[in-house]
Amino acid sequence: MDPISPLEQALHAARALVLADLVAGEVAEADVVSLVEDSVAQRRWWVEQWPDGAGYVCGLVAQDVQDALLDRHGRWPLCPVCGSGDPHALDVEPELGPDPHWVCHKAGVKVAAVGSLGAATGRTPSS
Repeated sequence: MDPISPLEQALHAARALVLADLVAGEVAEADVVSLVEDSVAQRRWWVEQWPDGAGYVCGLVAQDVQDALLDRHGRWPLCPVCGSGDPHALDVEPELGPDPHWVCHKAGVKVAAVGSLGAATGRTPSS
């Protein structure tokens, strides 16, 4: 059996991390999971063209899903830090870089690494 390429490893990791955040936000319905699959398929082409970008795939998939959800379901993920004011979504930082995090620009804080929203919100798949 051939080992999994670094490109496929990056894509599988991105899928798993974004799905974990969707589960934590309780929005992992079938149509939303399809958005993740669509993004992974599109980013596969992107990273095949630019292999050095494999480390950036996770943040890009998170942003793709966030953008697609805005059109269909509304803002996601909602900020768990700010308890007052209008609900607002977290942003991914860096926009194009390794080690992406969900950030609240309103409070100026890193909330969680992409894939770790469950720990930041107190919601895990088992709870």
